[in-house]
Amino acid sequence: MENIALIAGALSVGIGFGLQNIVNNFISGLILLFERPIRTGDWIITGDTEGYVKSINIRSTQIQTFDQSDVIVPNSELITAKVTNWMLRDAHGRITISVGVGYDSDVEKVHRILLDIAHNHPMVMNDKNKYKKISPPKVLFRNFGDSALNFELRCLIYDIDQRLNVISEMNFSIIKAFREEGIEIPFPQRVVTFNNPPEQK
Repeated sequence: MENIALIAGALSVGIGFGLQNIVNNFISGLILLFERPIRTGDWIITGDTEGYVKSINIRSTQIQTFDQSDVIVPNSELITAKVTNWMLRDAHGRITISVGVGYDSDVEKVHRILLDIAHNHPMVMNDKNKYKKISPPKVLFRNFGDSALNFELRCLIYDIDQRLNVISEMNFSIIKAFREEGIEIPFPQRVVTFNNPPEQK
């Protein structure tokens, strides 16, 4: 009887440890379903995984990445780890485009071109009367780089799901406008000096 009791005790401890993660994920799944910090269709980032929430189950959540692979994430990780949800309250979101120009560029012209491109893009939120709390597109002169004057264009767009497409379209517009206006986008340059080796005797 003592041996049976010892075996039963060991089994109960092992089963308890084995079920601990299952129970943790089960409770985390209930929290996700009731609190809804993420929902099906949301674009989220957790750890090294980024994609759309395909389904939320009791034990795990299925995330479809941008290369169409499915990642199964335990629910406990979504509760205890840091999660970025791009679409929690609405589909609006901010994009940032960084660009450097040559030191001899007309910075006022650069400022005007970037703002015009932002205001003319159909996805950029410009209507203050309709969206009271939005901030208009903004151009920031960030710093003096090694080979360029660095600017940032920041603006809100209607659908953050289109973030990459909007950034790509605006990049095309920026480089086209800069070339038409003669504004140079420099590339990093390094000068390497070779000393003449001593003559061999």
